[in-house]
Amino acid sequence: MTRSGGLLPERHPTRDFFVCDIWSAIPKDDLMTMEHPVFSLSTRPDRRILSYIHNGTEITVVPSVKGLATIHDKDILIYCISQLMAALNAGRTVARTVTLKAHDLLVATNRETSGDAYRRLREAFERLAGTRITTNLETGGQEITSGFGLIESWEIVRKAKGGRMSSVSVTLSDWLYRAVLSKSVLTLSRDYFRLRKPLERRIYELARKHCGRQKSWRVSVDLLLKKSGSASPRRVFRKMLRDMIVADHLPDYEMTEEAGDMIRFIRRDTVVDGAAGPPLRAEVLEEARRIWPGADVYQLEAEWRAWTQRSGRPAPRAPEAAFLGFVRTRAGR
Repeated sequence: MTRSGGLLPERHPTRDFFVCDIWSAIPKDDLMTMEHPVFSLSTRPDRRILSYIHNGTEITVVPSVKGLATIHDKDILIYCISQLMAALNAGRTVARTVTLKAHDLLVATNRETSGDAYRRLREAFERLAGTRITTNLETGGQEITSGFGLIESWEIVRKAKGGRMSSVSVTLSDWLYRAVLSKSVLTLSRDYFRLRKPLERRIYELARKHCGRQKSWRVSVDLLLKKSGSASPRRVFRKMLRDMIVADHLPDYEMTEEAGDMIRFIRRDTVVDGAAGPPLRAEVLEEARRIWPGADVYQLEAEWRAWTQRSGRPAPRAPEAAFLGFVRTRAGR
């Protein structure tokens, strides 16, 4: 259980929260925007050209006059993708253009629904559409360089006589839409939207991407600084990490500092004593994917084990059947 101190309040506690998924993209079958820094962590207009090179991957992010898209602007993409994934899982037809209610987007991403919040939403659309990414992709022994925007276009429909925006249409970039169709997504904690600081959101993304089924992930401060995209000096960055360790409100993961200037992320509620039984067979995980297409089965397994541990009940005699029953219940909500 994470500590609530330092988190934004849950502004809409009575709603049914949607299952929130995040997307993967090129290059190299990697989860690009989780693996590599694409969004600005600045809270002020950021008009820098960002350049990033790591293990042969080169990414350049160019802003518009409105500045780079920020990590908080990414909420819009997360929401759009979650809607597309829900439609795909329900067997409905999807398209690159997503039409949504602005109010629903604000509520689902734990934002205020004031007039100022709608204004900030429009500014976010402008930054997302204006930010351009160029990256290299190696395929079949050839290196292909391509460029794209985070979204292709957007349109706001307002109520008559100067009222608030009622609906929004967002056309996703082709690269992002193809990633959605491949169902290459990871599930986020709902508390992601309660993280106040841009760096906290970025660090959570990296932990979520790299931990996977592992109990922990160990990374150097230098590499974490590079992957985060933070513009802070190393000394300041380390101090911010130590502050995060003390605060201990990162969803899903606990952070610790280790010798050698290393940071370790440990999955919360990790079962270490065999509760809920031994590791699940690959065939069982495949059956879980059939029951709930597009779901992150490893996250579901972690949630099931944590739920079983918290319940205080003895480990189930047939853990694989119990897990599949858990997945059927979750998929049927």
